Amino acid sequence: MLVVEAKLKNGTLEQYQKLDEAIRTSQFVRNTCVSYWMDNKGITRNDLQKLCSTLAKNKDTPWVTLLNSQARQSAADRAWQSINRFYQNCRAKISGKKGFPQFKKYSRSVEYKLTGYKLSDNRRKIKFIDGFKAGEFDLWCSQRTLVYYSEQQIRRVRVVRRADGYYCQFLIDVERQENHKPTGQVTGIDLGLKEFYTDAQGNTVDNPRYLRKSEKRLKKAQRRLSKRFRKGKKQSNNYHKQRVKVAKLHLKVSRQRKDKAIKDALALVQSNDLVVYEALKIRNLVRNAPPLSTADPAGFEIQQERGSAFHALNSIQGGSAVKNRKLGLSISDASWYQFTQWLNYFSKIYRIICVAVPPHFTTQDCSVCSTRVQKSLSTRTHQCPNCKTVLDRDHNAAINILKKRFSAVLGVSPMSD
Repeated sequence: MLVVEAKLKNGTLEQYQKLDEAIRTSQFVRNTCVSYWMDNKGITRNDLQKLCSTLAKNKDTPWVTLLNSQARQSAADRAWQSINRFYQNCRAKISGKKGFPQFKKYSRSVEYKLTGYKLSDNRRKIKFIDGFKAGEFDLWCSQRTLVYYSEQQIRRVRVVRRADGYYCQFLIDVERQENHKPTGQVTGIDLGLKEFYTDAQGNTVDNPRYLRKSEKRLKKAQRRLSKRFRKGKKQSNNYHKQRVKVAKLHLKVSRQRKDKAIKDALALVQSNDLVVYEALKIRNLVRNAPPLSTADPAGFEIQQERGSAFHALNSIQGGSAVKNRKLGLSISDASWYQFTQWLNYFSKIYRIICVAVPPHFTTQDCSVCSTRVQKSLSTRTHQCPNCKTVLDRDHNAAINILKKRFSAVLGVSPMSD
């Protein structure tokens, strides 16, 4: 599957309002399905599909009829996805919250399947022909045009509202494969904050820190927005204009992170035949550290091994969890999770091996003699007292990450003679 995104341009204000109405209607159908599941036991996906037809025939909800029938079904499918994910988490006995389905308050998209829209012959325009009659829009796409694909290959069309306008995403049924010339190179990467990542050969990629660079402008824009807010009153047009400005600044940072993650992941996949990275749980890194007792040295050592960010995150004081007040924002700004997702995606397209290994003791162990050398967060150089090896902390960890993959599969180290 391939997703092609194009911006909807040259529409009138009334046309965009019609799209907003379609988005709100899709949100209403989705929330109604979740409410119906909560009130009735043994509800299945087919029951939610039947509920869509009932809502369309209900005289109390005449606006539901205006939404395309397949768009209503897509909204019910979204509700069922959240319900099914909750069931799966319960069966897997995941600790903590299980992801109980929640009501959506600010949905930003509506999804059509095969009907409800019509593309022009040159694939440069799209016309929405459901009951809302949003009309025709120009499609502006910077990367790929839809002229290369037939209408039979387009499986879904999703309209997404963002801070800078409305976009149309086309899900195209096509298998994407790229030729990869074998390079004979294998590498392991250690994700960090000082450097975005360091590979087993000692090469580093800078951490751009997009949010930190835009933080001053964001704070200034947010202060202006706060000053224009009137509690308990209808907000002015100047408030909404400033709100859009703040949203656009955040959107720019988000796009910068995505562009950086795509380019770095693609370059890494194209230049290697095997890529190994550490399986960090990013969600746990940006929230409170789990409670551990300092009397358990094994548990304390395990927490120390999760990279430089994990050291500060899991600081243990008296056995109680300490909130990550310093590195949580920097970890989110680094977008490690997004990078690893694109890394796995490109590895499938280029047909190379990309695996994740446990991060335990990759920072502490010596990459030459495997001696465990305890390090604090401020220690940026690995100095082994046994074999006298001196390496950068992240370089040493990257070598250990690569060795973990080979030792698990072959029982040997790629660095051995």
